[in-house]
Amino acid sequence: MGRLPRAAVTHPWWFALPAIAVFGGFFLLPNLLNFFYPFTDWSAYHSDVSFTGLDNFRAIADDGSLLRSLRTTLLYAALAALFQNGFGLALALLLEADTRFNQFFRAVFFLPVLISALAVGYVFQALLNTEGAVNQALGTEIPWLGSTTWTLVIVGLIHGWKWMGLAMLIYLAGLKGVPGDMLEAARVDGAGPWRTFWAVRWPMLAPAVTFNVTTSLIGSMNTFDIVQATTGGGPAASTEVFNIYMFRIFGQGLYGQASAMSLVLFLVVVAIAVPLVVGLRRREQTL
Repeated sequence: MGRLPRAAVTHPWWFALPAIAVFGGFFLLPNLLNFFYPFTDWSAYHSDVSFTGLDNFRAIADDGSLLRSLRTTLLYAALAALFQNGFGLALALLLEADTRFNQFFRAVFFLPVLISALAVGYVFQALLNTEGAVNQALGTEIPWLGSTTWTLVIVGLIHGWKWMGLAMLIYLAGLKGVPGDMLEAARVDGAGPWRTFWAVRWPMLAPAVTFNVTTSLIGSMNTFDIVQATTGGGPAASTEVFNIYMFRIFGQGLYGQASAMSLVLFLVVVAIAVPLVVGLRRREQTL
């Protein structure tokens, strides 16, 4: 046998240098620095950067910002994940049959996923303000985004509406993967639609539930654009999630404190995501 051409046996790794440079400069390096700057006095008020230990973490803990933002972020994430998965599962069940009507509305409900989250936030902000289209249609002057109690729920509802199309597709894929003979056996045994869903289809959706719950929780904990466009963290900081707080502090030139909050958010996400994924994976094995 003849020798292979040189081009077939060489692997010019240096072709990957542009991609490695972009990855290193715009992703790897900033993430590594995020473990350094929280322990410094980096700010816009002096040019030198010196090590300060845990001072930034003490500052955000002492003024109550840390616990308040943590509570707000976790509540927002729970609400957004609940709405996103609830709407997505309901749509998947309603549009499961492969008819032209269902295929059209699958595309319609997926459209918000493709729209900028910032644009979605501004649209709902215009609709829900006191002089917006919703109040004009209802003939009321309800401050939909002005309640310290309900505004977070409304913004979480907007988040769920924005991403429900993605959850719908994942649940649809899970429903399509349920073996037909299992459904037929359930019907023969006399199980109705509700019993068939809980005894057969819901356990088979375990991988889809794991993916959707995990991604929706992590994504909503890292939210910024929808909250910034609708409320900016108000009213009275009732919707000031982690990233809104960081944006505000960074805008004040306190870069070290903003970086400390970013590191706290990273640790909180890891602390929640790892046990959540492990628990959901074990649930898959038991169902």
